[in-house]
Amino acid sequence: MSTTASDPLATLGSLPGVPDAVDSVRKAVDRVYGHRVMRRRSNEVTAEAALRGSRGSAALAGADWNLEEVRRRTDFSGEDEARMVGAALRLTAEAGQLLSIWRQSPLRVLARLHLVAAGGATPDDAVGRPRLAGESVDEPLIEASLPGAEEVAGRLEGLSRLIIAGGSAPALVTAAVVHGELLALRPFGSHNGLVARTAERIVLIGSGLDPKSICPAEVGHAEQGRAAYVAAFEGYTAGTPEGMVAWITHCGRSIELGVRESTAVCEALQRGAA
Repeated sequence: MSTTASDPLATLGSLPGVPDAVDSVRKAVDRVYGHRVMRRRSNEVTAEAALRGSRGSAALAGADWNLEEVRRRTDFSGEDEARMVGAALRLTAEAGQLLSIWRQSPLRVLARLHLVAAGGATPDDAVGRPRLAGESVDEPLIEASLPGAEEVAGRLEGLSRLIIAGGSAPALVTAAVVHGELLALRPFGSHNGLVARTAERIVLIGSGLDPKSICPAEVGHAEQGRAAYVAAFEGYTAGTPEGMVAWITHCGRSIELGVRESTAVCEALQRGAA
């Protein structure tokens, strides 16, 4: 993040184009929450959103499986892609359990997310802690320059302070910054993309924008494609106002596409087809 204002997230929320994106996301979320199926069957919509969000996050990490394969599969050990899908599913399941801790200790939550994602696939002494100087990062898709361990520690602490302090920034802005910052830092030796997208989910749920977790932004990120995801992220790393707006609006569009997906689920449930 390249702003030095006392409430930098609120400052980002006032950039040209961002208020419109925030308003568009809010209206979309309100519409799906107002669907008649949500009155009695919201748990089913939540479960389906979790499955589809996990599939989307794994797809961005290189494991682009068909939804029905994710639904059918019970063993996620073995090949790399299966382990990646399994990690995404575990993280989505874990996200809802960490909401009460997030606002008090976000770094503790991030450590837990990495532990869950690694699932024993990473050497024990590297799991759940930021990487040390000289340690490598295995991260598909993101090829931006890698900050050093000292910079990672400082920026993680700064991000933690922003989250704990709260503020007046819209949920979309906070979620986009958390997501972007974790992608930029890649603080762990592996699974940083999965962790970053799960942290985005936690912010959206905990902020009250999507309390039932039925608007999977991961679906929208995957639907827009890996190239668009990387291009928008490059705007974040550039740190310019235009770049930040591009990233925030990309995240907003991803949420809206997640809303569209869950609206389709609601319609299917209403027809008795789910």
